Amino acid sequence: MNITGHTIEKLVDPFGLLSGDRYEFFLEIDVEEEDELYSEKGVGIKVLFVVDEKGARISHYHLYERGTDKVLDFALEEDEELTVFNYCKGNIDS
Repeated sequence: MNITGHTIEKLVDPFGLLSGDRYEFFLEIDVEEEDELYSEKGVGIKVLFVVDEKGARISHYHLYERGTDKVLDFALEEDEELTVFNYCKGNIDS
């Protein structure tokens, strides 16, 4: 799995109830045809990334088929999740 691009939005808490900063990432990934995740339309990962007093972490993610936004019922392996974490952490505007 290779991350080929992303869009990011810093989420605003209008009521100030949540501590820290939250970011929504839409990651574009390149998946080999032999991989069970492969889709001709492409696959993406939506990530809710949190940076607060506890540090940086992935709060939630899901994989989806690009173009249809259909949620795919797959989880990332540990090394893939670490790759996503490092990518997001390296691409926030703090």
